[in-house]
Amino acid sequence: MMHTLRIGLVSVSDRASGGVYQDQGLPALENWLARALSTPFEVQTRLIPDERAIIEQTLCELVDEMGCHLVLTTGGTGPARRDVTPDATLAVAEREMPGFGEQMRQVSLHFVPTAILSRQVGVIRKQALILNLPGQPKAIQETLEGVKNADGSVAVAGIFASVPYCIQLLEGPYIETNADVIAAFRPKSARRDAGAV
Repeated sequence: MMHTLRIGLVSVSDRASGGVYQDQGLPALENWLARALSTPFEVQTRLIPDERAIIEQTLCELVDEMGCHLVLTTGGTGPARRDVTPDATLAVAEREMPGFGEQMRQVSLHFVPTAILSRQVGVIRKQALILNLPGQPKAIQETLEGVKNADGSVAVAGIFASVPYCIQLLEGPYIETNADVIAAFRPKSARRDAGAV
C-alpha cells in the first residue's frame, strides 16, 4: 500500500511568532528536505511561541490529526527558562529514542563547544518520529547531514541517515534520499529490490 510521506515542521520562537523578526527555521527545513528527499512528500508548517502547552498541542495535532510520519521542530532546546521544546516533546511521547539527541550533540560539538548545552530529544508518538533540531539554519543542516572529511567521506554521521529506516519500522512510507545530500542507511533485508516500484 502506497501512502504519501507527511512531514510536520514546527518553528518554536516567541519573537518570530510575534512578528519581531522573520522566521528562518521553517524555510531552512523546507529547503533542506526539498534537496534531500527524492520521495514525494507533503509538509505542514507551524510557527508558534515558546509555550509548553502550545507546543504539546501542536505536536499532537500534527501526529494525531494530520497523520504526519515525521515531525521536525526547530528552536527552544537550550537551558534558558523559555526553552521548553524538549519538555513538551517528552510530555507527548510514547517512547524516547535517545540516540537521536546523543548524535545531534556529537555532530554539533564538532562545530561549537556550547552544543553540550543542548537538550534536544527524539521520540516516537504513534506512527511518528519527532525530532528537536537546533534553531539556526547552519546548525540544522550540520545536524541532519553530519560532518564530512576533506575527501567527502563521513566523519560523524548526521541523524537523517537513520530517519528513513526508523519511519519504515513504524510502518510508514519507504523514504528515498538524494545520496549527494544524505545517504539513507538501512539493512540489506529492509531495502527495496532494484526493480521494485
